[in-house]
Amino acid sequence: MKKYLAECIGTMFLVLLACGSAVLAGPSIGGLGIGLCFGLVLLCLVYCIGNISGCHVNPAVSFAMLLTGRMKFGEFCGYVVSQLIGAAIGAGFLYWFVNMAPGFNFGGITGDSNLATNVLQPGANTAMALVVECLFTFFFVLVVLGATDAKKGFGKFAGIAIGLALGLVNIVGIPVDNCSVNPARSFGPALWSPEAWPDFWIMVVGPLAGALIAAICWIAISGNHNKNAVED
Repeated sequence: MKKYLAECIGTMFLVLLACGSAVLAGPSIGGLGIGLCFGLVLLCLVYCIGNISGCHVNPAVSFAMLLTGRMKFGEFCGYVVSQLIGAAIGAGFLYWFVNMAPGFNFGGITGDSNLATNVLQPGANTAMALVVECLFTFFFVLVVLGATDAKKGFGKFAGIAIGLALGLVNIVGIPVDNCSVNPARSFGPALWSPEAWPDFWIMVVGPLAGALIAAICWIAISGNHNKNAVED
């Protein structure tokens, strides 16, 4: 139960602080600052709850862990539910902030969406966003799998690589669709800003496909796979 609570709290703060950087400070820090904030928040969370739950805070990461045999199916389901609940709570706080002070110069706005939701940005199309989400999640999850591998990973330094990877993909991906690479991160804001639902499927299919490719590639290049862990 402790690991599920850790995932819930961790995902809540990822959405509250990382998405909050766009909602509350977007006009001041811009896309580069927002991307760095995503990376820094995850970096802090890795060193806070990494030894408790592994600090997935992302269904795509948990999916890759399932596929590579690092977690059981029942545990995977518990992680995803916890992450979605945490994301909903974090986005709920942002929704509260937005409605508390409507005169504030909020950022993170695309059309009617004002919670840093993952929606197509001007000029981007569905195919572009889908490919970006798949490839960027592939990169991010591959870094997570490699950095945290029990035999080939980098131990206490893993969090640095993971945080930098998330920051990098956000800096590059924000101009396309506000960058997801995390279905929970997309779910929370969309729950409170329904205008984002039409594009939500991209933020699920793309990241999960990217995680699948990352898992296959990591198994191929590392040779590490615990088949017994996939079954309950």
